[in-house]
Amino acid sequence: MRIVLESEEELLVKPTDEPLAIEATSPELSYSAFHMLGSALGTCVLAVLSSWAEQADISADQLSVGVKWHFADDPHRVDQFEVKLHWPDLPAERTATAQRVADLCGIHETLTHQPEIHVHFETGVGPAA
Repeated sequence: MRIVLESEEELLVKPTDEPLAIEATSPELSYSAFHMLGSALGTCVLAVLSSWAEQADISADQLSVGVKWHFADDPHRVDQFEVKLHWPDLPAERTATAQRVADLCGIHETLTHQPEIHVHFETGVGPAA
């Protein structure tokens, strides 16, 4: 899988036969926590669609997933994601089904159903090494 950083608010996920690679379209871009969040969504969508395509005997070789996010303030956070599927091999009559499959991604479900987050501090010194 290849993750291509396109800007501070956008990336592209492409399937490959190689190990995970992260690259940027410009040397000024570095992989941020927001890129990690977008990568989680993009790779999850790519994985569920690729799995479905294999079962449906549809080529997913040219499938790529673009993820773009928009920020809000007070507090600073992502308030919207746009997921763009580029899939030239997908038969037009399968588009609606592919959309439903993409929505089944576990990261998509997590982001659309706000999880509880609990932050705990561990204090004290651990055992001596």
